[in-house]
Amino acid sequence: MEITVCGAGDVELLDRYIGSPGALSFHARRFARQERGESTYLIAWLAERPVGHAELRWVGCDAAAVRAARPGCPEINGLGVWPEELRSRGIGTALIHTAEELTLERGITAVGLGVAKDNPRAATLYARLGYAPLTDYHDRWSYEDPDGVLHDWVEECTFLVKDLL
Repeated sequence: MEITVCGAGDVELLDRYIGSPGALSFHARRFARQERGESTYLIAWLAERPVGHAELRWVGCDAAAVRAARPGCPEINGLGVWPEELRSRGIGTALIHTAEELTLERGITAVGLGVAKDNPRAATLYARLGYAPLTDYHDRWSYEDPDGVLHDWVEECTFLVKDLL
């Protein structure tokens, strides 16, 4: 397995192997933020196929509660491994470790991530990797389905932080 920073040519492969709903793909939006310098979009590859991703958002979490509790804390966002049978094989952990290394390279000594309250499997992984609860918040996001209908989501989450030094 290899972890790389997303390139322009990777978005099409990501859409093919790890699809996303909407007119503008999940991956294209993340790549556009990377191009603006707001994030670094990490891709996990296995046999020349993308099998995971995580966006390291240098601008931090969008939620005001998180920003107030830990100003300036970058956020690991959109962590995913696909297909499902590849989960629990270290891909997510490798993406997180790469994000942590990039954070330290910038001289930043803490990084955070959110976990939905109904995702105990992910919460267990994050705790094992040293992430501790900071604050609860509501994660809000939306996507446009293939028919052009906008769907809004709200999830109850906990923001976790890890001090890297």
